[in-house]
Amino acid sequence: MESSHAAALHSKHAGLEARLKTEMSRPAPDDTTIKQIKLQKLRIKQELEHI
Repeated sequence: MESSHAAALHSKHAGLEARLKTEMSRPAPDDTTIKQIKLQKLRIKQELEHI
């Protein structure tokens, strides 16, 4: 079960990375959105370290 959970977290992290790249490539990126995405990525990374 842990491996499927880890795979789901990796997938979610990759999706957030794509959203982050999209937001940062906009002519006027929203700093609040960028901070929220980065925070979500950090939480996922921390959770992956504890698996």
